[in-house]
Amino acid sequence: MLNSIFKVNQNKKERVLRFIIGLAISIPFFTHGYTFSYILIGIGGILIFNAISGVCMIYKLFGYSSCPID
Repeated sequence: MLNSIFKVNQNKKERVLRFIIGLAISIPFFTHGYTFSYILIGIGGILIFNAISGVCMIYKLFGYSSCPID
C-alpha cells in the first residue's frame, strides 16, 4: 500500500528544476518575518520535498507521470 503511494512519478529534469525553483523561492525570504515570506518558504519547502522524493501528489491525483515508460 505505502509503496504504491510513494511511487516516483517525476523525471530527473523535472526534479532538478523543482529543486532549483524551491531554493530560489525560499532562501531569499528566509530572514524576513512577513506573512508572505512564510508562505513562500512553505511553497519552496513543498517543491524541495517533491524534488528529493520524486513524488508529486497532484500528479497522483490526476494519474499523470512524467517518468519514462519501463
